[in-house]
Amino acid sequence: MIIGLTGGIGSGKSAAADRFASAHGIHVVDADIKSRVVVEPGRPALQHIVDRFGSDILLENGSLNRAALRERVFQDVDQRLWLEALLHPLIREEIANDLASATSPYALLVSPLLVESGQHAMTERIIVVDVPEATQILRTSQRDGVPDAQIKAIMQAQAKREDRLRHAHDIILNDQDLATLHAQVDALHERYLAMTTGATP
Repeated sequence: MIIGLTGGIGSGKSAAADRFASAHGIHVVDADIKSRVVVEPGRPALQHIVDRFGSDILLENGSLNRAALRERVFQDVDQRLWLEALLHPLIREEIANDLASATSPYALLVSPLLVESGQHAMTERIIVVDVPEATQILRTSQRDGVPDAQIKAIMQAQAKREDRLRHAHDIILNDQDLATLHAQVDALHERYLAMTTGATP
């Protein structure tokens, strides 16, 4: 069983995924990490990006300047759509290969764009980590040190909170402390174990 885990920027997806992995030994595939793999130096996708945006999109060591690229594509919808058309199929292939290697009772696919990218088609259930939008902005600003306007642009490109929740089979409300988050993850883990063994969840 493959379970998708998603949520907007700053919602706490990583903290939830870390709990599934560290406390319960669940195989976690992170779409953000896969998105970095497909644009590593020597990969064809990186050359396509340089051809489109110029060599100033690279850092001195030849790797992608992700912050510069993010700034460019979130200012221009056409550029963002071009980039997504290039990267999403490559990321999906990387994800599929990794999920196929899972040996835990179920596997977790963590992706901020689970719904928008079509990656949810690879999953049988979806968990949404949900927080109020003001909390997303505050946490992301504290974590990344980026302006509120850039955070809001990223949020605009992600599914609306209501759209994500409409796809959810399970919701983790992450507006309190880490212990509260962990308790919700632990309860879901028990439910998923019951589902994989055929017991009533």
